[in-house]
Amino acid sequence: MTSSFVAGLVTGLSLIVAIGAQNAFVLRVGLTRRFVALVVTICSLSDTMLIAAGVGGLSSVASKAPHLLTLLRWLGVGYLALFALRSLWSAIGSHVLVASEGAASGRRAVVGATLAFTFLNPHVYLDTVVLLGTIGSHFGTHRWYFAAGAATGSVAWFSALGFGARVLSPLLSRPAWWRGVDVVVAVIVTWVAYGLATMVI
Repeated sequence: MTSSFVAGLVTGLSLIVAIGAQNAFVLRVGLTRRFVALVVTICSLSDTMLIAAGVGGLSSVASKAPHLLTLLRWLGVGYLALFALRSLWSAIGSHVLVASEGAASGRRAVVGATLAFTFLNPHVYLDTVVLLGTIGSHFGTHRWYFAAGAATGSVAWFSALGFGARVLSPLLSRPAWWRGVDVVVAVIVTWVAYGLATMVI
């Protein structure tokens, strides 16, 4: 039970803590201190919904089409391997997370932008519905603990990024910090890929 939750937490965080448009947008909103709670809530609930859809949906698929789940498992292993290589390649560079300019100002505009950054990003479906759903389905009766862990990681990250933007901004602008994050993420993702391939997790 606890191990399933921790596995979900670690896997979820390893996928979400990366330089991207959505994270930059949340950081920007956090720096302006306007609609932070609204943006964090939308991002967190969206991830939670997609993770639940993935874990629940693919668990249902597993009982009806086990061969499809096996295919998705190996596709997930390949995706994670590429993700790990991309993280290592990113560690060689000097990327930083910079708050995007021209962020939406009104409440309606902020909601629209948040939903767009979330649901118009194809990677969000790969990470939450397909990948986390595939991994979570292998936890059997404990799959919802895995889902809860992954969702908790999402809530924790978006909350830290949004509400802690002013404190985190100097850190997030340091290439050395992101190099360290990329290396750690690469190691964790490689471990997850190995576990998925060998059915350890």
